[in-house]
Formats: sequence, C-alpha cells, structure tokens
Amino acid sequence: MFGVGESGELRNLRGMSDLQIHKMELGPIGTNAFLLWEDGKHDAVLIDIPPLSKHEIDSVLADKGLKVAQIWLTHGHWDHIAGAWEYAGEGVEVIGHRADEIMFRDPGIMSGFSVPGMELKPVTITRWVEDGDEMELWGRKVKVLHCPGHCPGNVLFYFKQQNFAITGDAIFAGSIGRTDLPGGDFPTLEKAIREQIYTLPDSTRLLPGHGPQTSVAQEKGSNPFVRPA
Repeated sequence: MFGVGESGELRNLRGMSDLQIHKMELGPIGTNAFLLWEDGKHDAVLIDIPPLSKHEIDSVLADKGLKVAQIWLTHGHWDHIAGAWEYAGEGVEVIGHRADEIMFRDPGIMSGFSVPGMELKPVTITRWVEDGDEMELWGRKVKVLHCPGHCPGNVLFYFKQQNFAITGDAIFAGSIGRTDLPGGDFPTLEKAIREQIYTLPDSTRLLPGHGPQTSVAQEKGSNPFVRPA
C-alpha cells in the first residue's frame, strides 16, 4: 500500500531506496508541497511553496537537519509559488516552465484570484525547463512532462524508476485542474492528460497539488472529466 504516514512521509514507493518524500498541506487553500531528500544528507528539494507556510516548512527542515538547495515549481499560480521568495536566493536553483513566466515575474496579476490583501512577490527562475527535459536528482533521472490546460506552464516531474509523478494541478483524485482561470483551456488540458499522464504505466502513483494521492490506473478507470482516448 502506498500512503502518507502521520508525519507526512510517503511510504512504500517501489524503488525509493533512501529517497525520502514529505508531503505538507499548506497555505490558505490547502496546497500540497513536497520535500525530497536522501537519508544521511542535508540538501533538499522543495516542490511548490504555498504562502504563509514558512513556519511549518522550517520546522520540518530543522527536524530533519535539511536545507533547501533547489526549488521546483509545477506552475505559476499564486498558491504554489507565493512562499518561494522566502527560500530562493544565492546558491538555490529555482526551476519553472517559461510559459508561466509572467506569473513568476509579476505574480500581482493573480491578486484578484488570491486571498484579499496578500502580498505576492516575484520569483526569479534560474533554470527554465521544457517538455521532455531529463534532470538528475542524486543519481536518479527525473523527466519533465509539460501538461498545460489548467495554466500554460504546468509541468509534471516524473520519477520513472521510483514509479511516481508530482503533477501540480493538472489532475487530482477523481478530478482535474480548473480551466476557467486566465490561460486555462479544457480541450488543451484534456489532450495533455491523455497524452502525458494516461500514457504512463498504470501503476504510476500521482501526487497532485491538492488532495490525496491517486494513480494512473485509478484515473483512467474512474475520472469523470477525462476518459482515455
């Protein structure tokens, strides 16, 4: 069984070996952030950083003896990036897709869709990624899969050997990312899910930007919004 323990660690990922993942549901609308690290090492990757979450993230970092070395952003919506400025800085690589550049550079354009009065600060991306890029994380290959439609720059980070993907807001357990926000488009998202997610092995576990984990097989079999072609 693949699940989330009380502490937030994702348990029993096939092929995980010493790679650890800690899931945190953070910010005013319950956005999932994921902290990745290796046992016995101190560098960590933080995937998505919601606003108003520094205290909780810092607590986990201190408890595990970690520091943030890389920030990977699945897309540019405020609830996934508004805390990034607190961890970005010299020596910290920040990854994102250029199609969401305007939201990273000028997040204030999302103020009408965020919590009233929240200050949204820009995020400087130090490495732009594209569909099909292969990254290496501590000797493990991670493939970038572009999955637009919820917004132009949503990407998945696919860990083939470990059999999971961190999906941003493209797909959820029994649902999909909303397409009524600026830059959203349902036919685009439907196509991307069919071509980028439903073509992954059925056993691939999907770790979405909101809500519980799911799997490719589960969504292909029961997601009411996008059926397999």
